[in-house]
Amino acid sequence: MPGPKSIEGFAIVSEDGMLADADRQIPPALVVEADQTFFHGCLERAAVVVHGRHSHEGGPRADSRHRLMVTNRVPSLAPHPTLPTALLWNPQGASLEEAWARLGAADGMLAVIGGGDVNQLFLDRGFDAFHLSRVAGVRLPGGRPVFPDVGPDRTPEDVLAQHGLKRGPQQVLDPAAGATLVSWRR
Repeated sequence: MPGPKSIEGFAIVSEDGMLADADRQIPPALVVEADQTFFHGCLERAAVVVHGRHSHEGGPRADSRHRLMVTNRVPSLAPHPTLPTALLWNPQGASLEEAWARLGAADGMLAVIGGGDVNQLFLDRGFDAFHLSRVAGVRLPGGRPVFPDVGPDRTPEDVLAQHGLKRGPQQVLDPAAGATLVSWRR
């Protein structure tokens, strides 16, 4: 049966571990061209993209990808109202495998692109990799954390390590923006 062969997460965060500000807006400082190039390149390998209702990948192929939008507004699975290759998915009502089969997607990588609660869902299930980009010097007090447990005394790195992922080498994506990338792997 087709399904996820690997589960990989992707996020770019502020220095304090936030994906967005308190109004769920991504500030321009977190939109770094080198990170976008890495992110969209990885999505080309994805069989399915999963995210919450406030997250979206953007880009030219976004609307044509198989995707699951996590929501509690449906009992289990429902067609997306505007995207024919997408489903609304309530993980409390249908398993990932059921959702994947209903999408009709080939087996392959599941790309998890947020938000925080969706990231937590897959932390609990088990990421094979999590690609964490960070922008130094940007702080978003009261913002939306990459994982619900991130806070003043707990970093995204702490959360990833607690869930059994190991830190890889840091890559500099954009020195002028202070943007770096670390891939964490099981």
